[in-house]
Amino acid sequence: MCSRRPARRSGGSCCGRWPATPSGPAWSVTSASSWPSRTAIGSRPSGRRRSTRTPTAGSSPPGASCSTSRPSCVTADPHRARRAEPDVHAHLFLLAGHRPGGTHAEALAGAHRYGRAAEAAGFDGVWIAEHHFIPYGVCPSAVAFAAHLLGATSRIAVGTAACVLSNRHPVALGEEAVLLHELSGGRFRLGVGRGGPWVDLEVFGTGLDRFRHGFGDSMEVLLRWLSGTPTVAGNARFPFRPVPVVPRPRSRVPLWVAATSPGTVDLAARYGLPLLLGLHADLAEKAELLARHARVARAHGHDPAGIHHASAHLAQVAGTDDAAARAVRAGLPPLLAGTAEYVRLDGVTGGRRDPVRYVEHLIDIHPVGSPRRCREAVARAAALPGVRHLLFMVEAAGGRDLTLDTIHRLAVDVLGLPAPDTVAGAV
Repeated sequence: MCSRRPARRSGGSCCGRWPATPSGPAWSVTSASSWPSRTAIGSRPSGRRRSTRTPTAGSSPPGASCSTSRPSCVTADPHRARRAEPDVHAHLFLLAGHRPGGTHAEALAGAHRYGRAAEAAGFDGVWIAEHHFIPYGVCPSAVAFAAHLLGATSRIAVGTAACVLSNRHPVALGEEAVLLHELSGGRFRLGVGRGGPWVDLEVFGTGLDRFRHGFGDSMEVLLRWLSGTPTVAGNARFPFRPVPVVPRPRSRVPLWVAATSPGTVDLAARYGLPLLLGLHADLAEKAELLARHARVARAHGHDPAGIHHASAHLAQVAGTDDAAARAVRAGLPPLLAGTAEYVRLDGVTGGRRDPVRYVEHLIDIHPVGSPRRCREAVARAAALPGVRHLLFMVEAAGGRDLTLDTIHRLAVDVLGLPAPDTVAGAV
């Protein structure tokens, strides 16, 4: 992991600009995701720089400093410079989960606090999950949470992981995404997903058919809205006359697609859109999805090398492997219990994961343990083909102090991010 500062860009935006002609979009959805300039770093108090690169498995973090020409990154190989391997950026992934004995307000305030701590600790971004009617996650609008966190930070990207597109009209979501993209100077990241056959569909009036068959239609309209074209008309599922795109984005709104099924992977690949991979899959399963995406993308004229995927990973750092595992075993089951409150509309019963076995599975496949074990796990994750963003879920153990400690130790002891401010200074 290295801390690097890119040169300032004129106009305050990191993305490409529109051409002089308004007749069409300024970019293709296949273009690589842009990243904001870390101009706020220079305004923070100076402090000691930590290790600059995530080492390969079994090695200790080097102490040599590196160039300040690029943002902080993870590298899976210490010979990255010679092999010209691309950078991998480090983010937090927040659930805002409600635990027994706490309140919904405390869960939301805690997630917001962790987002601010991430900026102080040197992370490149923070992504927030979206759930409805269950305590597993009490943020019902990832866009609204992102807006609040964007207003409380100055450097990091803030993303949605993910907005449930089956519950939303794609134009309404597109308008909000463009608004945040413009107001934040390009720091907003939009992640969308199909969701599940939950009671949400009944409450919001979209229905099971929208979930089962409407994701492609929703994506079509959303992509039109974000494309930069001056006007957009509907399709068969969303019939409406051509309307002006207001506000019209001046630069590309970065977009990811949460995917667990081959069908969703194929849909994203046909558009040349990057994937947002979840916590449940191990590296082999993720590699299969990424390989499938690359094949389909290439068949539809997109270069997989220009598509930068994101992958979520649970992270818990402690002095020993056993201590980290104990913290997850104690704290994660009460959070996972909230998923039992999902109400299905499709009549399917049973099939729920055994919580004890699932927790052990997550401990086995993710960076949970001593700094050395976590560095090894992060190095393996960073080597996933096409993955350029690692999202770390740090709320597994529960409790503000434990979570803030994990953020700090992940940044300093595992990723080697700059640490000029203490994490506690962000709360």
